[in-house]
Amino acid sequence: MPSFGPVLAPPPGSFNLNPETHYKVSIDVGETAEFPGDQSRKLTSVARFLNMHAQQGIPPENIEFAVIVHGMAANDLLTDKAYQARFNSPNPNTALLDELNEAGVTVYLCSQTAAFRQMAPSEFREDIVMAVSAMTTHVELQQQGYTLIPF
Repeated sequence: MPSFGPVLAPPPGSFNLNPETHYKVSIDVGETAEFPGDQSRKLTSVARFLNMHAQQGIPPENIEFAVIVHGMAANDLLTDKAYQARFNSPNPNTALLDELNEAGVTVYLCSQTAAFRQMAPSEFREDIVMAVSAMTTHVELQQQGYTLIPF
């Protein structure tokens, strides 16, 4: 993720993931940036996680990452056109989401959130996976062996 998620090198010998293990990781994203036009800190954290471990020699194919989005964070997944219509600017997360998608990150959106916020599925990026709910997604991903990052 060359454009997002800057990281610093840890001290030699720091506790780390095993480069030979395949990991399934998920994160819950319910909040967006405080101001429209600002990038999502949580989505940037996903890029940081991937960058940190790539820097430490963990092969990218050994990390499957899923992002579960609900609440105000649904705004971050809008197309530029839909974001522009709602907030008078293009989506500040577009380039970041493009890179996350290229890195194989799957982004799930709670359809309950979309319906509650009166957002049509057509307003979201094509690479977004609509889910019955964020809760449903967490339960299913846990059954599939995903580890939830709790913050």
